[in-house]
Amino acid sequence: MAYMCGRFAVTTDPALLAEKIQAIDESTASTAASSTKQDTDGGPNYNVAPTTKISTVVKRHTEPDDESTRRVRLMRWGLVPPWAKTTEDGGPDTKGPLLINARSEKVTSSPVFRNSAKGKRCLVPMDGWYEWRPTGEASPSKSGKAAPKTPFYMYGADGEPLFMAGLWSTWRPKDAPKDAPPLLSCTIITTDAAGPLAEIHDRMPLSISRDDWDRWLDPDAPIDEGLLRGRGDLDRIEIREVSRLVNSIRNNGPELIEPAKPEPEQATLL
Repeated sequence: MAYMCGRFAVTTDPALLAEKIQAIDESTASTAASSTKQDTDGGPNYNVAPTTKISTVVKRHTEPDDESTRRVRLMRWGLVPPWAKTTEDGGPDTKGPLLINARSEKVTSSPVFRNSAKGKRCLVPMDGWYEWRPTGEASPSKSGKAAPKTPFYMYGADGEPLFMAGLWSTWRPKDAPKDAPPLLSCTIITTDAAGPLAEIHDRMPLSISRDDWDRWLDPDAPIDEGLLRGRGDLDRIEIREVSRLVNSIRNNGPELIEPAKPEPEQATLL
């Protein structure tokens, strides 16, 4: 199954991120065991894939009546609904599509996302994300292989992270102790692509501008549907073609976001 915004890059350590955006760093807090295939170590990750633990920003209360504050938390990328069944090994049953993306048009009506949309909204910081554009023929080749695709990297031209709108959820195993820490998981909201981005893919992650962060995150206010229809930091985003090294999640280094080198010209026999 194809996903929009299925890979991205993030190079800011969660603790440094918290300091930069004036948030409480909760990234080192203990979390429940999860079924994640990869875990973040806080270092640069140039090829973030689904089920990785990623940094997110939320606003929560410490006490019921105090003012909510920003917090940086690690969450599994791929939302696990609270009602997911518990497997024999104690983890969540995640059969079916990975919920790494949520369409902006459906977050308030979808049974999977609407409860999170009410009061569990988050931001997912990233340096940029990858998308693939079909190259040449759209159908599989005669050899049976899929048509080649060219990878592109969309990033903040000013060097600052982009903050994408997301939703999050908590999940606990069946019969878990009340004081057991939950599994935190999230999804990234997507919207119709605009401008040059639409030439790469018809969808793009929904970015939220700095001035709108707290309005988006406010756990005590209903979702601002105007932000769901907005374009956020679209004017900050630039595009460049990158190497096909990004196609494999085994590759992870700064070379993945560097401009693609031109293909060598083949010699022609006269």
